[in-house]
Amino acid sequence: MSAASCATRARASARGDGARGARRFATRSRTSTAHRARAIALSAEQESDNQTRVKVLSEALPYLQRFAGQTVVVKYGGAAMKSEELKAAVIRDVVLLSTVGIRPVLVHGGGPEINAMLNRVGVEAKFLNGLRVTDAQTMEIVEQVLTGKVNKSIVSLISCAGGKAVGICGKDGNLLRGVVKSEELGFVGDVTQVDTRLIRELVNVGYIPVVATVAMDADGQALNVNADTAAGAIAAKLGAEKLILMTDVPGVCTDKDDPNTLIRELTMKETEEAIAKGVIAGGMIPKVECCMTSITNGVKSAHIIDGRAKHSLLLEILTDTGVGTVITSPVVAV
Repeated sequence: MSAASCATRARASARGDGARGARRFATRSRTSTAHRARAIALSAEQESDNQTRVKVLSEALPYLQRFAGQTVVVKYGGAAMKSEELKAAVIRDVVLLSTVGIRPVLVHGGGPEINAMLNRVGVEAKFLNGLRVTDAQTMEIVEQVLTGKVNKSIVSLISCAGGKAVGICGKDGNLLRGVVKSEELGFVGDVTQVDTRLIRELVNVGYIPVVATVAMDADGQALNVNADTAAGAIAAKLGAEKLILMTDVPGVCTDKDDPNTLIRELTMKETEEAIAKGVIAGGMIPKVECCMTSITNGVKSAHIIDGRAKHSLLLEILTDTGVGTVITSPVVAV
């Protein structure tokens, strides 16, 4: 090959290399610009999220100050106990409340777990007027499930979330004494006596009491107590700031099938009128009556919230509007 031909090919190769280099540079430049744009967008989004968090904390400050050192009794049950994701979220919120100085007491049921165990051992679950018919065999299973599996799983979740909890039941420290409600229901109990000294001691040293609602009668017989009723009785004896019932409905609605008809706040008198008019009916009546009884006996306010809603517990306690229905006692003029 002649020298001229070699020189020509060298120049062509150089031009090709230059063009390819230019294309690579342009590609890198476009990629770098895109990366920078994404980084800026992510930074702006993160900044917005940070601002939102700061705003929420700032708005919550008056409530944190107001309720610091106050006792809040939470009845935990329903759908919030069925979903592992919901369980973890509720427990984190309880631990958060404890961390910021509020004193939560968690009272729980465990209907689905009891039903599953009864089914496993071949015992039919029976109900009468919404209450579980509890014969001797069923009572044994109820006690095993509530005080064992359910109670200790909640304690474990609280520990894993960074909190400190102690699991107890109504038998411990004579917390809940009761009597048989009716012969037809078997070992279903009405609470007749509440001793909260054990709960107070646990709360005073920074523990979250987790209470399984198994009481006992004067002879030591285990009794199955409705979790709403037990929570209300414990809240009243403690003189709690709030009783919060976590349910599977948004709260008290004028139309039970339309969550947009939620009533945000009721006085005791308005609640009685709503029951008389049939606005509050069916399964909501015992929950509302539980709230009213607790207020009559010293609880400042009682709340019915949807345990299925994300962070409903925090929203009810730490915001102006809340997310459920609050029942309050009338303000007495002095």
